[in-house]
Amino acid sequence: MTELIHFTKMHGAGNDYIYVNTMEYPIPNPEACAIRWSKPHTGIGADGLVLIGASKVADFSMRIFNADGSEAMMCGNASRCIGKYVYDKGLTDKKTVTLETRSGIKELRLTTRRRTTSSPEEVSEVTVDMGCPVVSRVAVELEAGGQAYKGTIVSMGNPHFVVFVDDVEQIDLSTVGPLLENHPMFPDRTNVEFAQVLGTNEIRMRVWERGSGITQACGTGACATAVAGVANRKTARTTRVIMDGGPLIIRWDEASDKVYMTGEAVKVFEGEIER
Repeated sequence: MTELIHFTKMHGAGNDYIYVNTMEYPIPNPEACAIRWSKPHTGIGADGLVLIGASKVADFSMRIFNADGSEAMMCGNASRCIGKYVYDKGLTDKKTVTLETRSGIKELRLTTRRRTTSSPEEVSEVTVDMGCPVVSRVAVELEAGGQAYKGTIVSMGNPHFVVFVDDVEQIDLSTVGPLLENHPMFPDRTNVEFAQVLGTNEIRMRVWERGSGITQACGTGACATAVAGVANRKTARTTRVIMDGGPLIIRWDEASDKVYMTGEAVKVFEGEIER
């Protein structure tokens, strides 16, 4: 008998995932489902699959599977969308929600609104405590495709290689992205960000995500880029990072060393699909 799984398609700054509440719809084969459902022409179309579950140490748990079936450690955009999902669907009435991820417990602070005076509250924006970054190397030069790229290696619970350039639009991301993702420097592969400083508090960034390729946005990538901007003395500690899918506000708090990411979370549509 065919089993139908209810899903919600959501995006944060254009970084779109398929969300399933596994407390109602268990997914025993998420790797295969992520590959099949993420395909744009024969599936739902997405950057991957996000599973929302119960947790013994937090309010909820999150697992993320990229479009190629690999499991990710963390995703800031997905975290924000989960905040909207659990509040708007009445799974919690908290406006500060904890989320168990593979890179630790994250705190989500929800901003709500009413579209009309009679409509229910819904989440319009979420701030995520992304934890403390680790800058392992500020300036390392790597060769890819016969060219040298000098970048900063940052961990936001997952690996990033941030390269500052004069014009991000001139970067052939589809060619250089996979070369740097799979560079010998990164045995577990890495996310790759190319960043252009627009001002003290503004960066334009494009991303090649590990396991997903070119995406409209990457929350941890935006955080890593903002951290690299500070580490390289290019930007201030609060930065607006503009990606193809939209902007995020990133604040690297000097006192706590934590990074806070603020941005929208949007529901696109809901539906059912065969498992």
